[in-house]
Amino acid sequence: MHTTQSVPAQLNPIIADAIAQADGWLGFDAFMRLALYEPGLGYYANGSTKFGQMPQGLMDAAGQLQGQGSDFVTAPEMSPLFGQALARQVAQVLDATGTGEVIEFGAGTGALALQVLDALHALGQPLRSYTIVDVSDSLKDRQRERLAAYGERVRWVAELPVQMRGVVLGNEVLDAMPVQLLARVGGVWHERGVAWEAGRLVWADRPTSLRPPVELEGGHDYLTEIHPQGEAFIRTLSDRLEAGAAFFLDYGFPEHEYYHPQRHMGTVMCHQAHRADADPLSDVGLKDITAHVNFTGIAVAAQEAGLDVLGYTNQAHFLMNCGLVEAMQTQPLPERVAAQKLLMEHEMGELFKVIALGRGVDVPLMGFVRGDRTHRL
Repeated sequence: MHTTQSVPAQLNPIIADAIAQADGWLGFDAFMRLALYEPGLGYYANGSTKFGQMPQGLMDAAGQLQGQGSDFVTAPEMSPLFGQALARQVAQVLDATGTGEVIEFGAGTGALALQVLDALHALGQPLRSYTIVDVSDSLKDRQRERLAAYGERVRWVAELPVQMRGVVLGNEVLDAMPVQLLARVGGVWHERGVAWEAGRLVWADRPTSLRPPVELEGGHDYLTEIHPQGEAFIRTLSDRLEAGAAFFLDYGFPEHEYYHPQRHMGTVMCHQAHRADADPLSDVGLKDITAHVNFTGIAVAAQEAGLDVLGYTNQAHFLMNCGLVEAMQTQPLPERVAAQKLLMEHEMGELFKVIALGRGVDVPLMGFVRGDRTHRL
């Protein structure tokens, strides 16, 4: 494991070399890929804690350092009821398609996998295998420890299997896929990338023919993202999913909201020690870099690749449709309070959305029986 101080010191020269190899300018998508996924050094490839309820650095009454050293908390760490609700939807698709495999992309600490596996077992749902696709060796070690009770039923691979029949899960996966930055400055569109000047990373723009997928009103300066890698991932998913459904849960908007004239600062955000900032060029490798998801772009890419859009709604509607509220009633108060954050509009209930894509699924999905917004994509 690298020390906190050593990660940027080792990663920045690699990025500087990539910039030099690219004639002095590197697109933000290429920079983001290095910052997050460079083997051994990128944020998701080094040994930092990442996921957890509390950051490192809090002192208790005795003056002892407390906290988990984490940067953010995801829904499965917030409440096990999240995975239990999702598992009901998984079981419905497995039954409807006669398949028996779950594939999770980017499994974090393994919390969601454990919740889904436990819930499917409790439901009596047959499951041949649970496959985890993850690039982080340190996270895979945590996952193996957490999921040891399920033995060989759980397996790890480095990329999506060539053939899949079952359910694909991706919780906060699409937001971590590299994006390209587009900046309209003085009425002229540029692609924003990075350069290396005086021993540090700096922003650098160059004119481009690239445009957002919709015409933006007005002539004011405007920064936004396009998502070719996320859309390419969906096309790959279509090539490999023979039967079943994929569920992606993430923060984002449909296209008409994503490219609203007032959203002129873009959505790229960094997360470190449970604080958010908008400077991805500092502390490279030590913090997460994300962008909100354009769910319209995901849906269009899926349809063009031959997948059906099976549903789209906010997280609150999806989880309530899958029985979360009923499950909360039997829980002690602290557990109910934690689960409520998954539903409340000012927490995760509205900003987070759920989209389901599939092939050969002929039943209405329970997660979208009320509040489906597919018509608004």
